[in-house]
Amino acid sequence: MRVTPVVKDLVLIGGGHAHVHVLKSFGMKPMPGLRITLIARDVETPYSGMLPGFIAGHYTREDCHIDLRPLARFAGARLIHDEAVGLDLAQRRVACRGRPPIAYDVVSIDIGSTPHLGSIPGAAEHATPVKPIDRLAERWERIMERVRHSKALVRFLTVGGGAAGVELTLSMRHRLRGLLQERGQDPDRVSFTLVTREEILTSHNASVRRWFRDLLGLRGVGVVEQNAVERVDEASVLCSNGDRIGFDELIWVTQAGAASWLVDTGLELDEGGFIKIDATLRALSDPYVFAAGDVASNVEHPRPKAGVFAVRQGPPLAANLRRALAGEAALPFVPQRKFLSLISTGDRCAVASRGRLAAQGATLWHLKDWIDRRWMRNYKELPQMAPAAASGADDPLRALQADPMRCGGCGAKVGAAGLARVMARLEPRGDPSVQIGLGAPDDAAVVSPPQGKLLVQTVDFFRALIDDPYLFGRIAANHALGDIYAMGAEPLTALATATVPYGLEDKVEEELYQMLRGGLDVLEEAGAVLVGGHSGEGAELALGFTINGAVDPDRVLRKSGMRVGDRLILTKPLGTGALFAAEMRGKAKGAWIDRALSVMQQPSREAARCIREASASASTDVTGFGLLGHLIEMLRASRVDAALFLDAVPALDGALETLAEGISSSLAPENLRQRRAILNLDAAAGMPTYPLLFDPQTAGGLLASVPQSNVVECIAELHRLGYTQAAVVGQVLEMRASEPCITIVEAAEIPTRGRSAAVAEVA
Repeated sequence: MRVTPVVKDLVLIGGGHAHVHVLKSFGMKPMPGLRITLIARDVETPYSGMLPGFIAGHYTREDCHIDLRPLARFAGARLIHDEAVGLDLAQRRVACRGRPPIAYDVVSIDIGSTPHLGSIPGAAEHATPVKPIDRLAERWERIMERVRHSKALVRFLTVGGGAAGVELTLSMRHRLRGLLQERGQDPDRVSFTLVTREEILTSHNASVRRWFRDLLGLRGVGVVEQNAVERVDEASVLCSNGDRIGFDELIWVTQAGAASWLVDTGLELDEGGFIKIDATLRALSDPYVFAAGDVASNVEHPRPKAGVFAVRQGPPLAANLRRALAGEAALPFVPQRKFLSLISTGDRCAVASRGRLAAQGATLWHLKDWIDRRWMRNYKELPQMAPAAASGADDPLRALQADPMRCGGCGAKVGAAGLARVMARLEPRGDPSVQIGLGAPDDAAVVSPPQGKLLVQTVDFFRALIDDPYLFGRIAANHALGDIYAMGAEPLTALATATVPYGLEDKVEEELYQMLRGGLDVLEEAGAVLVGGHSGEGAELALGFTINGAVDPDRVLRKSGMRVGDRLILTKPLGTGALFAAEMRGKAKGAWIDRALSVMQQPSREAARCIREASASASTDVTGFGLLGHLIEMLRASRVDAALFLDAVPALDGALETLAEGISSSLAPENLRQRRAILNLDAAAGMPTYPLLFDPQTAGGLLASVPQSNVVECIAELHRLGYTQAAVVGQVLEMRASEPCITIVEAAEIPTRGRSAAVAEVA
């Protein structure tokens, strides 16, 4: 929870090597009044130094990737999972691919380099680029699958003779030959060739080049030097000397270029499109922009594009960002000219290169392994930090000290001028049914109800479970719409209730805009019109919506109406409560949270249409009371019992692991009281999915009672619509007592025509 007002915004674009250090630095020593935002295309950032070891099979994917979500939480930073695509230097805003621009006071860019294959005809269509590195793991798995399932010779061609090209070629050879040997197949079924426009390893000394030429020859790797690739077709490359070299897999490891969007920023760039920086790591053309890693070009101290420089830029970058935010002069940083390179040979050996010095052996690989693992531990094993006190003459909160006391009541409303600017930026659409709305604001909205339809009204409000206000707005709107869809209705209008933490006026305004923009995008996709609302100051970001919908009187879906023999369909997996409880503790993997956020943003509109067409007899949305609590509400209203196929209940990635570790939502113990409705409780409690029954959901799916004859078709249609984990989770039974009872049955024990459909009768 944020405890100090926001005074300054630092935005970090990219999760590169320098930025992970910046995040840890600000986590270790927070700067009061500073809000940090990390914009990252991928939430797991790879460490380039361990890439050859990953390809060779010495490291797992987890070994060589840093999960940015725990690191961002440690730093108190907002993590925006999106890709930056532009920079407005005048307005100080970062344009993103899938969301509104993000404002900054100071911005730092560490996005590495981007493969530029367009200069070689055919390369973009037929080559596998090594960069961006964070996409390589998926591509490499596909390549290994090809080798596993092929019975013919698979020819690998690497274009690029630098250290990365040599290392990757030897690493691929080591892994694939070992893979074939393990399967009892001929390891010579894979061949390797390396082609380069210059000599191999031109930045290293003659001894290193000689050792690697001998090693590549000894291991049967063809080496074609001083012969540039000029054209690529589907199965071969054409070289500058006229030779054609055939391939089945083409790996592109030449020098990558800068992101194309930098050209339109107005920043001063070098001939390669990289940002020109001075010795302080600040952009030459803008004092509020810093850059590090491969995307930067140091005009005072030129250095090659190498991971070692990005790593060592971390501490001076963090220090100079602090100085810039505090209005102090940045200090110059002089990178070393010579550095130790440890180049792996595929197996657990390496060659050391520094200036004219060279050495080789297994000991050097173990040294490299120790160095790399130590660096990774710095950003994966994070210390527990006590809250920092805000005090001192340099405290940025001095900007707010003139007004330290905040009023309650209507005195806590967001100011009229700021609110008006937010609404002007939002530009909410109108509708003929809205007689008085945001187009001509009054004390209340006036809406013409649809003729012949019933009005359906609902309200939801909760505090933010993530730091990204735009994404939170989307989730809050989806959550509120769930009740409308569960009733079989269509949304018409919405009122927003927003709480924003106190801060400088422009910071409050920007956060309110981001949050409402996210909600409005979802509402308008659903066909609803935002007609008004209320905003105020509070301790934490919070948002809710009052939704008005309409439904034909004969199409209302209620919790009551379940029929004996109906099957219970759940449209979304469970586990958001446990996962976000784990995320708050830094115990959840970034990939788990990403998947959960994706599911939470999935509207239930099409799912509602699907279950209506399947003649659903009853429906509800699964939210705070968990699956069991909402099911009991349906059973009680319908005067029936149910069998629950507990092992068929779908779970979000990581939810079962999190619950097994004893991490659950703060509401779960209250929901647990509903377990008295379970008849065979002892048997149920031993099942791994049992804790899911009590997990509160945010923007959860629909739970519907559907006739058995329509179940198979309904599930197939839900899967086609994108509800890929929709499943049959139970069956409606006759009521046997005064209160509803639930019997836990394993779906695997039930004879079925297909387990996913669960179409057989429960004995």
